[in-house]
Amino acid sequence: MAHGNVVEDLLMRIGFVVDSACDLPGDYLHRHGFTILPITTRIDEATLVDDRDPAVRQRFLDEDLGTRAHAAETEPFGVEEIRDLFLRRLVVDYDCVFCITIASSRSGIHANASKASFAILTDYRPIRRDAGVPGPFLMRVIDSENLFAATGVTAVEAVRLRESGMNPGQMRERLEYIAHNTFGYMIVRDLYYMRARAQKKGDRSVGWFSAALGTALDIKPLLRGYRNTTAPVAKVRGFDQGAETLFGYIAKRVRTGLLTPTVCVSYGGRLDELDTLPGYASLKQVCAEHGVEVYEAPMSVTGMVNVGTGAVTIGFASPEHEFGG
Repeated sequence: MAHGNVVEDLLMRIGFVVDSACDLPGDYLHRHGFTILPITTRIDEATLVDDRDPAVRQRFLDEDLGTRAHAAETEPFGVEEIRDLFLRRLVVDYDCVFCITIASSRSGIHANASKASFAILTDYRPIRRDAGVPGPFLMRVIDSENLFAATGVTAVEAVRLRESGMNPGQMRERLEYIAHNTFGYMIVRDLYYMRARAQKKGDRSVGWFSAALGTALDIKPLLRGYRNTTAPVAKVRGFDQGAETLFGYIAKRVRTGLLTPTVCVSYGGRLDELDTLPGYASLKQVCAEHGVEVYEAPMSVTGMVNVGTGAVTIGFASPEHEFGG
């Protein structure tokens, strides 16, 4: 019997779902069969369905929608939409699906997916039976506890674990551990935008005085996402210097040792601009020397709506540390 279970584990078809704010390269998501949960954004009269379609992102940039996106309304996939997506397709295509979401403290997607999972696991049996698919269906919802590029770290690890033949129980334990130990760092260009967006969402973390002071002196905060909390960890003079400081620090963490051989980076503009930022080439060189793969992705429309265009986010899994240490 034990041998049979091992065989079943090896033959189990495991799929992945992420929301559109998970910043990973489009070809990577396509190659590994990721399903995207879209997020709808309404900016004045414009409605954009963010499913990581490059054309939607290009429209956002070409029409300069970011200049007025601080007042945008965003709407994640609802409970019924997630339920319908799974029952229409995923419960037949896969035997187990991991749904990896943006931080539950920042979005309702995790709560919606968790609620939908109860209905999915109740209703899937006749659908699989009618399709001639034997056996049970499993669904696991994983809170990445982080944002944007940092969410990608857990998703990349999920692919690695699937390819290693790990069973769903082991995968879940490992993915929750990685999510809980992933650090996401971000530097933004426009504090006024961040303040306006935060006020729109009822987040008082960016005050008027700090926004005005930061703009006047060109002081930029380095923000850290960690275990569902986002907070500033340092201040630097100028965006370029901030980027160089951030990249240099992450190179130090790579040398110290990461929990997964992965660094994910996203940029809220043309991706080729990333290579022009000071310190980035050095970071990539250090990663190459230490066997760490760098995944570069354009920031989602959802990400740019929330933090402004031109922002950089970067994530990696690491033992606990303090910035600068």
